[in-house]
Amino acid sequence: MKKVTILAIHKTIATTVMGPMDIFFQAGQLWNHINGIPMMPYFDVEIVSTDGRPVKCLNDAAIVPHRSMTQVDQTDLIVIPSITDIEKTIEHNAASLEWLKYQYDRGAHIASICTGAFFLAETGLLDGKTATTHWGFVDDFRRRYPRVHLKPDRLITDEGTLYCAGALGAGVDLSIYLVEKYCGHEVAMQCSKALIYDMGRNSQAPYSVFRFHKDHQDEAVGNSQKWIEAHYTEDLDMSRVARMHGMSRRTFERRFKKATGDTPLLYVQRMRIEAAKRRLEKDGKTFDEISYHVGYENSSHFRELFKKHTGLLPTEYQKKFRQ
Repeated sequence: MKKVTILAIHKTIATTVMGPMDIFFQAGQLWNHINGIPMMPYFDVEIVSTDGRPVKCLNDAAIVPHRSMTQVDQTDLIVIPSITDIEKTIEHNAASLEWLKYQYDRGAHIASICTGAFFLAETGLLDGKTATTHWGFVDDFRRRYPRVHLKPDRLITDEGTLYCAGALGAGVDLSIYLVEKYCGHEVAMQCSKALIYDMGRNSQAPYSVFRFHKDHQDEAVGNSQKWIEAHYTEDLDMSRVARMHGMSRRTFERRFKKATGDTPLLYVQRMRIEAAKRRLEKDGKTFDEISYHVGYENSSHFRELFKKHTGLLPTEYQKKFRQ
């Protein structure tokens, strides 16, 4: 059996500890029980904390670990759950970070869930490698860990011995993914069917919301953002927008990208896509009508942009999220 160790951290989200615990625990058991065949557990799963004491989750529920991390002699996989108050958690868990590096050097694989990627990245093990994290924390992650190749649209990243899942729900996706990696497709499929959970999700793009960055000091760019947000449905001429804010187009595009992280064109596109998403969730209008309303006469072109940024066709998005 593979040995799985889940590191419970103070103020974690309980699902990101207990979800993987249940997935790995039932592999080879629940399906077998349902079908009346001998149970064959594939994983020996335990929860540890830094000192072996109970850990209080963000929802104030307590998780009682099996033992402390220092009592773990050898393990095949360590799971890092979601963390909150990232700065404080990292500051107060230096021993856990060293323990992760020690176990990795001894052959353990490490998987992070949601913001647990910050904890994993802090060890330096992700430097030069791909990773993902919750879409809402992408900018913070990039600022802290510029050496990590962040792929925020991916639900799961796999570096062979290091794995990341995008958000707390993706912890289940990652767990089933690892069941498949360690035990084969048949066992993973049995887990999926027994738990009535879809396999094969690979993107968090449909769930993400574009963040319009305004926490910069460029007043002229900030004013241009406000103007664009008030006029994004119009046929915008970026040269005119630049002149209105006292800049040449070239200077405007350079300063806009530096301040916001996006080109003015991409900024407008994402504004229109977010507006279209809201209408697809609420309205009964056709995509042609919605395209025209948000500023695109060519709905075919906008449909391509929508698919590029959300990972779904408009009809697929509407089916998934319509109220």
